[in-house]
Amino acid sequence: MSSRRVAVFLILMLVGLGPVSLAPFPLHAQTVTSPEWARTVDVARGQTVYFHAWAGSTHINAYIAWAARQVEKRYGVRMEHVKLSDTSEALSRILAEKASGRTERGAVDLVWINGENFRALKENGLLHGPWAATLPNWPLVNGDAHPELTTDFTIATDGFEVPWSRAQVVFYYDSARLTRPPRNMEALEAWLRANPGRFTYPLPPEFLGSTFLKQALYDLTPFTDELLEPATDANYDRVTAPLWAFLERVTPLLWRRGRAYPQSGPRQLQLVADGEIDLAISFNPGEASAAISRYQLPPTVRTYVMDYGSLANASFLAIPFNASATEGAQVLANFLLSPEAQAHKLDPGVWGAETVLDVDSLPARDRQLFENMERGPATLAPEALGTRLPEPHPSWTERLEAEWEARFGVGR
Repeated sequence: MSSRRVAVFLILMLVGLGPVSLAPFPLHAQTVTSPEWARTVDVARGQTVYFHAWAGSTHINAYIAWAARQVEKRYGVRMEHVKLSDTSEALSRILAEKASGRTERGAVDLVWINGENFRALKENGLLHGPWAATLPNWPLVNGDAHPELTTDFTIATDGFEVPWSRAQVVFYYDSARLTRPPRNMEALEAWLRANPGRFTYPLPPEFLGSTFLKQALYDLTPFTDELLEPATDANYDRVTAPLWAFLERVTPLLWRRGRAYPQSGPRQLQLVADGEIDLAISFNPGEASAAISRYQLPPTVRTYVMDYGSLANASFLAIPFNASATEGAQVLANFLLSPEAQAHKLDPGVWGAETVLDVDSLPARDRQLFENMERGPATLAPEALGTRLPEPHPSWTERLEAEWEARFGVGR
């Protein structure tokens, strides 16, 4: 278990927080009238929203800065991007405030979140809401038709967070150096034996490194259905044994013989650009095209998915229970769900991230924002992305990260 997760666990134990019961919430009910939203917008004017969000990418930071300018100009809401290296930093802050009795005017107003961090906050009553259905742009998500946007790593969101970006695992490679990339883990191992040192993945528990472990597990274990239920002492070793056997074989074949790993996705991308590796994993189908447009990758880079499918999820926005600027956070979240903001995010010259909106059901003018978008030379068409594999229950991620660190972590 990483030091950050240990800290979170200890705080939970110290304050005695236990799971709370959350009443069912009809996600798509029209629970707030237009006058009530107008009041929210009015109260939000003049507020400062402290948006805690991962800051490991310069172009994502630039997008958040663009959104801040738009929201301040249009609604008088100021947004400060609190830059995180790991989302658990915000979680620790919220837990510490709860432990100290700070039930209002908290330091975190909006947080970019998913997975085990959302589960910890939701189960311990540390989220404001439900609030998703109060947003005028919420119906554009069409959650009834896209249930993957109302569950977060198998956990029902129940209106306590809203999606703002889709993600799906792809692999990218320089076609000038690699003409037939491996399309499953067995083929990856065979390719590595012929080309040692030409692949790596980010260092777990960095989210992309942990993602590679789950992506590989889906291919290697015959018990994939069990990944959607909590990991237990009874099933964990049986389900994950093929993964650890695979990693024992391939780790010496990785970049730097598996003795060092890139610290992040951007660092991994640089290894491809520098010609140190030929193949890399991404959780953004548009990342390679975006990097090509910024001259960070050569124009010969292309993207593909594994034949057996690729892990897919969504990133969400949540408001803590003691936020200081609840109304401003809702105004900001509503703007980030707008067709304008979602289309701007899709632009490979900006971010290249997939939208959470149901494009087919948008009005024609809004739909054209997406249909007319040039996705870039390395981005697969949506129909070419293959089978979307659901995220395992968060408990699998926690155990995988802890065991990987014990088996393969630097300094082991």
